[in-house]
Amino acid sequence: MPRLFTGLEIPPAIAEILALRRGALTGARWIDPTDYHVTLRFLGDVDETVAEAVHDGLVAARARPPLDLVLDGIGVFGGAKPRSILATVTGDPALVELHAEHERLARDAGAAPDTRRFTPHVTLARLNRQASALDVAQYLTESGGFPPLRFTATRVALFSARASTGGGPYLVEAAYPLDG
Repeated sequence: MPRLFTGLEIPPAIAEILALRRGALTGARWIDPTDYHVTLRFLGDVDETVAEAVHDGLVAARARPPLDLVLDGIGVFGGAKPRSILATVTGDPALVELHAEHERLARDAGAAPDTRRFTPHVTLARLNRQASALDVAQYLTESGGFPPLRFTATRVALFSARASTGGGPYLVEAAYPLDG
């Protein structure tokens, strides 16, 4: 069974800038910049029937124009028990609409509903139990912000991931142009 998700790729020039945020943080496993992406819909381990139905749905999805995105800061998921360091993505109605379409396509393909609230982001590091909230807060303070990073997503990708590692490496199984 493949582990799949849909998302938007991060251009190499933007990934290089984000990679500069890597730092000494106990308990952090930094994601390789070539694996940076904005997840639209995590599907998980799905059988081939669901995978093919998702692909077919993405091929048949209505045409959409390229999507302008802005990465605007560094944040963390998990609060007092931090789980990941991330780059935040400015809210955009077109991005929210694209996510909703991917949720519908996933459900139509037979995937279980995703009950988590959509919070667009780029994961920069996954944190283990050794990462304390105090250390993460210090990292966030010292890493500083960055000017908004703007790019245009010209395609959606269907990614596969190795189940055993989490956080990559990811492989683009198929791509669907945003050219509508």
